[in-house]
Amino acid sequence: MLTLDDQSFETEVLQSEQPVVVDFTATWCGPCRRLAPIIEELAQEYEGRVKIAKFDVDASPETPARYRIMAVPTIMFFKGGKEVDTVQGLVPKETLKKKIEGLLG
Repeated sequence: MLTLDDQSFETEVLQSEQPVVVDFTATWCGPCRRLAPIIEELAQEYEGRVKIAKFDVDASPETPARYRIMAVPTIMFFKGGKEVDTVQGLVPKETLKKKIEGLLG
């Protein structure tokens, strides 16, 4: 799984040929820790078709501020360098799979 920061965000997400799912997270966030294994499973399932990445909001605050991330976990879906969907909070794996399938469809 890809780990992003303010420096790599533009290259890895906005300039990506593939759709990208970014999990904005924080080490102190309980729901984020519960979501982490789900995100890792999705990264394996969609490897080669969708980039799935983690972004620590405390380590690199500029990008979360630009996208007005006010709560973690926030999962953003990008296609063609543009944000196409956002989900906040701890959500079921099936919800995320449907959104990813929408990116691919």
